[in-house]
Amino acid sequence: MERLFTRIASAISLVSGKPITFVAAILIILIWGITGPIFAFSDTWQLVVNTGTTIVTFLMVFLIQNTQNRDAAAMQAKLDELLRAVPGAREQFIGIEHMTDREVERIREALERESDDSQNAKRAPKGTVDRLLRRR
Repeated sequence: MERLFTRIASAISLVSGKPITFVAAILIILIWGITGPIFAFSDTWQLVVNTGTTIVTFLMVFLIQNTQNRDAAAMQAKLDELLRAVPGAREQFIGIEHMTDREVERIREALERESDDSQNAKRAPKGTVDRLLRRR
């Protein structure tokens, strides 16, 4: 089931991101707008586009979230591999995406202080980032 969903989500994401899909959506809206006078701008006529756009939007939210989750996980795996493979890299960074927002923010701030040579800012005490990473 998961593999099937992934294939379907990937295919729909690929198609929905094409310029032709955007043009098709515009054409559908134009046709709907042109048919307004034919249907006397009735409630049913309005309901057709409202229902259609609501359904498409509802389903696209899940597809977009699935695609973003998959892309983010793949990017994290690639970054983790680089951290593991590059000599001198701090391997403690592997898996920090599982930390809380506050913990990640503290590490980010410490890294900025540690690397901010250009503005004579107060530097983080040596080992601050490593100490924050060990808290996991």
